[in-house]
Amino acid sequence: MGFTFFYRDRHTLEQLVNQMVIGSNKDYPFKVWDAGCSNGAEPYTFAMILREQIGKEWFSKIQIIATDIDEYSNFEKIIPAGIYPKSDLERMPEEIFHKYFIKYDDFNRYIIIDEIKSKIKYIKHNLLSLVAVEKNFDVVICKNVLLHFSNQERIDVFKMFHKVLNKNGLLATEQTQELPVELADLFEKVIPNANIYRKIIK
Repeated sequence: MGFTFFYRDRHTLEQLVNQMVIGSNKDYPFKVWDAGCSNGAEPYTFAMILREQIGKEWFSKIQIIATDIDEYSNFEKIIPAGIYPKSDLERMPEEIFHKYFIKYDDFNRYIIIDEIKSKIKYIKHNLLSLVAVEKNFDVVICKNVLLHFSNQERIDVFKMFHKVLNKNGLLATEQTQELPVELADLFEKVIPNANIYRKIIK
C-alpha cells in the first residue's frame, strides 16, 4: 500500500479549488479524476476542501472518480467504506476531523460522513493502459504516481489526460513533478507556487 495521509500537499489542493472557482461559470456537474488515489486519503481530502470552499449547493454537483492500480485489491474495499483508523487522520485540521468524521467502533476507527463519501466513486484502473477511465473531466489530479514511471510513460499519460480534459480543464501534479518539456504546447502553468496547469487547445 502506498504511503499517503489525509491533507497531504494541502497547499496544491487548495490552490486547485481556487482555480476551479476562478475559472468556472458552470451550472452543471463538475467532474474530477484523481488518478493514483491509493487508499482514498487524497480524493477525500480534496472533497473536504471543496466542501469547505464552495459550499453545499455547488458541492452537490461535484463528482470525483478515484482510481488506482490496486494490485492487492485493498482500496476497492477501503474507499467505498470510508472507514479509517484515527492514526491516518492525525495530520488533518482538528475542526475538519470533527466536522466530517464520526466514530465507527471501539477500535479507534472513524467513518467519513455520507455527504463526502457519496462524492467518491472508486474504479480500479492502470494508468499505463493509456485508456482513460472515463471522458470529459474538468480536473485531473495525478500526484506522487508518475515519478515511478519512465519519461516516455509520463509523456504518454499526460497526453491521455489532455485528451479527456474539457476546454480549460485543469491538471494538478505534486510539487516535485514538473511537466516534461515535450508537453509545452499541451498545458500552461496557471500559478507560480503550485504545479497546476490548464489545457491548451491547439
